[in-house]
Amino acid sequence: MNSPEKIDVIASMPELDKMLFKLLEGLSAEDWERQTIAPKWKVKDIAVHLLDGNLRTLSMLRDNYYGEKASTINSYQDLIDFLNQLNADWVTAAKRLSPKVIIDLLKLSGKEYCDFLATLNPDDKADFSVAWAGENESKNWFHIAREYTEKWHHQQQIRLALGEEKVLLKEKWYLPYLDTSVRALPHHYRNVEGTAKDLVKFTFFAATEKSWFLRYDNGWELFTSVNEIPTSEVKIRNEDAWKIFTKGMTREEAIASSEIIGNKRLGEKIFDMIAVMA
Repeated sequence: MNSPEKIDVIASMPELDKMLFKLLEGLSAEDWERQTIAPKWKVKDIAVHLLDGNLRTLSMLRDNYYGEKASTINSYQDLIDFLNQLNADWVTAAKRLSPKVIIDLLKLSGKEYCDFLATLNPDDKADFSVAWAGENESKNWFHIAREYTEKWHHQQQIRLALGEEKVLLKEKWYLPYLDTSVRALPHHYRNVEGTAKDLVKFTFFAATEKSWFLRYDNGWELFTSVNEIPTSEVKIRNEDAWKIFTKGMTREEAIASSEIIGNKRLGEKIFDMIAVMA
């Protein structure tokens, strides 16, 4: 059996940004107002949300300036509510920005953002844990990988609205997204009853397939390969997986478009997993 390894996406972050800049520079005025899969956000709203991510990271983690702080955070939901309000406030204020200003600011802040992440020691403790994976403390490499998933899935939301989503489903870009997101599986399955050596295989497929495994032994543990027959296998299309993990499709839609072989109770749990702060 092999366990998941550290994820290194530092070199990919600037490239992913450049793809976004090129995409945005080719948009018409109507394109900027297209509705995205995120119910409350159009293309422009997601672009300014990405800008906010750059600026907040630089302000908090590089400059140690936290600005607005929550008055009380007593639960995970309190944190989600606080972040949602921050996001909504920013998107509302940014409606006065032109597309050109947004692109220019994304380019400027994006370089500084990527340069800053490259200075972090991957094995040092991150300032923020990856809460959706159940971690109270995370290493920088996982924090950076989480940042990659944020940039990946928000750019994909824009691309989906424009009919340009296939490029980010190429393995070079999609595999790091999946590899990071599935790290939430053990935490997500923590309350699912299992028996010794129960094994759930998750296969994501398009032109090629990639699989991860959850094995039960007094708790669920994630592996990249095992030499055992799975109790349950879940087959999910690549074009659906990211939507499942970001609340982009309903549980019922996800189950209908996927396949479960074997134990359905164990397999179906993945369809309400979320790998974002939402």
